[in-house]
Amino acid sequence: MRPGARLKAGEEILEEILVRYRPASIALADWGKRHRFAGSGDRAAIGTLVYDALRRRKSIAARMGSDAPRALVLGAALRAFAMTPEEVVGVADGSAYAIKRLSKEEAAALARELPQDAPAHIAGDFPEWILPSLERAFSERAGQEGAALSARAPVDIRVNTLNAARDNVVEALAHFAAEPTQLSPVGVRIHPPEGAGRAPHVEVEAAHGKGWFEVQDEGSQIAALLAGATSSMQVLDLCAGAGGKTLALAAAMQNTGHIYAYDANKRQLRPIFERLKRADVSNVQVMEAGDKAALVARGACFDVVLVDAPCTGSGTWRRKPDSKWRLKPANIGERQAEQKQVLALAAGLTKPGGCLVYVTCSVLPEENVDQVAAFVSAHPDFSVEPYAQSWKEHIGSQPPLSADGRDDTLQLTPACHGTDGFFIARLRRGSA
Repeated sequence: MRPGARLKAGEEILEEILVRYRPASIALADWGKRHRFAGSGDRAAIGTLVYDALRRRKSIAARMGSDAPRALVLGAALRAFAMTPEEVVGVADGSAYAIKRLSKEEAAALARELPQDAPAHIAGDFPEWILPSLERAFSERAGQEGAALSARAPVDIRVNTLNAARDNVVEALAHFAAEPTQLSPVGVRIHPPEGAGRAPHVEVEAAHGKGWFEVQDEGSQIAALLAGATSSMQVLDLCAGAGGKTLALAAAMQNTGHIYAYDANKRQLRPIFERLKRADVSNVQVMEAGDKAALVARGACFDVVLVDAPCTGSGTWRRKPDSKWRLKPANIGERQAEQKQVLALAAGLTKPGGCLVYVTCSVLPEENVDQVAAFVSAHPDFSVEPYAQSWKEHIGSQPPLSADGRDDTLQLTPACHGTDGFFIARLRRGSA
């Protein structure tokens, strides 16, 4: 496909996403099914174009003077396809399969720069109603944090230290220019591609089939390490999902002790079995999904309870940019209610002297510090344990500063740490 045809395809797909409110991944997949002639390179380029348009929707709209799918795809082409404004004008030739010719106003808009004093929600590419929350967390850096959450994300990998060393994985993925992560001692990173390139599908690599690594953001790796799970402990991964953190906990515990993996959703939990087998993990018991009664019957017996709580996912906007435009104020309240319920459940399963580790992939204080404060108020036998000591003990390096300036809980962000947005709080239960 020629560039002009790719732009037209991007406009059609954005119409599905922004006007008909279809998830980006589904809209892209359906377009591919309807256009079998498009090769893998075309589909990758169009996907890059669409996701870049969604990542920078506000700033592109401000420059183009329109939030219409056509305006967004034209503005996104500058980066997604590494084109100049003149080149975009040239490929939009109005031919049968290309996007329509640009008007003089559109051509002029493409050449404009975003003003240096653009409002934070425009410079940061997030919905304006979220600004007060981000300003609570990051003060005058709200726009910078939002802009970092609007960039392309790397492919992060957690080395399965049960089967391989980090050097082995770096060497196995050298053809992707893989390198060690800066914060996680078990992480490897592949930087995002420039232009229309596609991030590598590393799960087809032989090293993945051998159980040497799992795809996992560096922030998620850090959350698992800060749980502080060690050999001989009884550990519960309460919201295990597909098992990413369960696997990380097993490696940290060197396949000793005992981990229980639980999730309320059967569909989300199902992939954990294949992943455990591939990683050669033997210290995990997967509980029946949704059998809350069996879980509660175990009582307060766990040294560590990891709660990877349901949340808005605002920390993953780099990877799922359409989700930030679907987010509504009511969704925050819904997630807070779910978080409160799962924390109450976790409190009753944490033994005296044990640690409840609360994690979200969010940057919104309503889901993070506010939730922790409410929990401690309702459960006075729990107290917040500053993250620095666990960092020194289980990661070994100098602890980084939290993006929100706190010294008790840790907020990781793309702008400050190069990770997805992750919040981590260690809540220690007092001894009986």
